[in-house]
Amino acid sequence: WPAPGARVLCGPRPGAGSAPPCPPNYLSAPRNRPEGKVLETVGVFEAPKQHGKYETGQLFLHSVFGYRGIVLFPWQARLYDRDVTSPVTEKNENAAGHGSKEVKGKTHTYYQVLIDARDCPHISQRSQTEAVTFLANHDDSRALYAIPGLDYVSHEDILPYSSTDQVPIQHELFERFLMYDQTKVPPFVARDTLCAWQEKNHPWLELSDVHRETTENIRVTVIPFYMGMREAQNSHVYWWRYCIRLENLDSEVVQLRERHWRIFSLSGTLETVRGRGVVGREPVLSKEQPAFQYSSHVSLQASSGHMWGTFRFERPDGSHFDVRIPPFSLESNKDEKTPPSGLHW
Repeated sequence: WPAPGARVLCGPRPGAGSAPPCPPNYLSAPRNRPEGKVLETVGVFEAPKQHGKYETGQLFLHSVFGYRGIVLFPWQARLYDRDVTSPVTEKNENAAGHGSKEVKGKTHTYYQVLIDARDCPHISQRSQTEAVTFLANHDDSRALYAIPGLDYVSHEDILPYSSTDQVPIQHELFERFLMYDQTKVPPFVARDTLCAWQEKNHPWLELSDVHRETTENIRVTVIPFYMGMREAQNSHVYWWRYCIRLENLDSEVVQLRERHWRIFSLSGTLETVRGRGVVGREPVLSKEQPAFQYSSHVSLQASSGHMWGTFRFERPDGSHFDVRIPPFSLESNKDEKTPPSGLHW
């Protein structure tokens, strides 16, 4: 963790796929400066909060992906961590044949944040700049629209810093959602538009459950989001988005080669999906770049279901091993009838 008071230095980094522009340990050592590049001070690190929550307007660096961001508002999620053993563990066999255990959820704080657009090209460990996706407001059930540069960040991923810049984050929503107030700490406060947007879109934005499990030092974290229902060919189609982060907790380099999903619908169907990599990529997880994150979507012809599966990884010697994807529920917000409103102001 950076020491409070240390300067946050950022600058352009050469080459596609290079490290993020503002890694947390990239402070002031001249030997680390890219040749011909100039570093610029953007702020001063603050002490991370061990307890409590960060406020709206808190600037931060992402401790894993290195981008600059700002907190919009917190969410209270239920974290189901299968790496934490409870005194009484109930084991059962699921349809995939993997032994699973019943896990109790623990309250954990996540944040809705804006990503600085200047850092997006350098976030090589993401399949895309994270976005919040919505169902479009017409009859095409497969039509989606997205608000780019929105992310969900766990409390422990935040490295807080302060800045005297009145517009420290470049994002098209920054000045719509936040305004500078030097009398406040942090000096960026929510505009009425942010409060209205949060209230109106709460069911589509809310992060409620987070699932986590580690196999052979590869940790998989899954966050599902219900997106809504559309009618198609006289039937109802329910849509979810799910965000997955893969983290290598070891020093050995591994590469994701295959995915194997099982998707169960309350309508009684069980679908198997196999394929190479994820979202067209086969990411390498190393000590230098230990994490990869991506989002995808799934639809069911029932109001609920669940998913589970495995990722197959390859070691440098050519051997393979399977990493469990923690089972997670797909639940609909049946009582919510108002369509999402993300692009109208």
